[in-house]
Amino acid sequence: MTTPWPPRRTVRRPLAPRVDAPREPADPARIGRRVVRRRAHGMTAAAVAAALEDARVDARQDSRHEHLADDERGRAELGEWERIGQLLAAAAPGTVYDPDADLHVQEELAAEAAAAAAREAELREAVRIAARADELQALRELGTLDQTEPREGDEAVRDELTQRAGWYVQADIDTWLAHALAASRGHYADPAARAAAAGLLPAQLLAHAALLTELAHLAPDAGVDQLAFAARLATTDPEATAGLAAFLAATRSGGS
Repeated sequence: MTTPWPPRRTVRRPLAPRVDAPREPADPARIGRRVVRRRAHGMTAAAVAAALEDARVDARQDSRHEHLADDERGRAELGEWERIGQLLAAAAPGTVYDPDADLHVQEELAAEAAAAAAREAELREAVRIAARADELQALRELGTLDQTEPREGDEAVRDELTQRAGWYVQADIDTWLAHALAASRGHYADPAARAAAAGLLPAQLLAHAALLTELAHLAPDAGVDQLAFAARLATTDPEATAGLAAFLAATRSGGS
């Protein structure tokens, strides 16, 4: 019969860190290019050439002032006028500039949209990890963590809890994950998830799980408290613990 872990009611849980939406850093060069594109919209090649000459004059004047010598936005604006001028010079006579028809601009906008989507996905994942970490920490304090099924992504939640609360929480979470991995519980019922865990969890936890797997064959009715020594062995010497698990597995296979 499995003995439930004692509750950790005496330990005050630290508050979960607030997960803010990542702010996109200001990019003077991008701002400069956008300003030029808005101004150039509808311009002919001659009008762009005149604007380019004005930008060159401004650049020469700015170069005389130390505080403007490294003007990233100014350089970007000048470069964009030059690029648009070359684009219209190669186009049919009478063509006016249209950002919507500018392949370079459309590719840049698509890349920015993809980057924004990636940041949003990263934020959603951070929120999910923080919420799951709160849940596991509360279950640990209630002494019911061992009754909880692990979910996909709990490996990242383990890392979050380690950073947030330290070793005294991680030891319990590691034991819970090791027992779940050994028993193929929760999402570890999927062989692919168990295989993926090898690259997501530390060596001592994997060694602990491997030893628990073999001990389950030797003593199927042993409780969590009776197998606590396995965690200590794995923490002290993961390599030796993994070797012991492999030896027991080979012995069992040879005797079957």
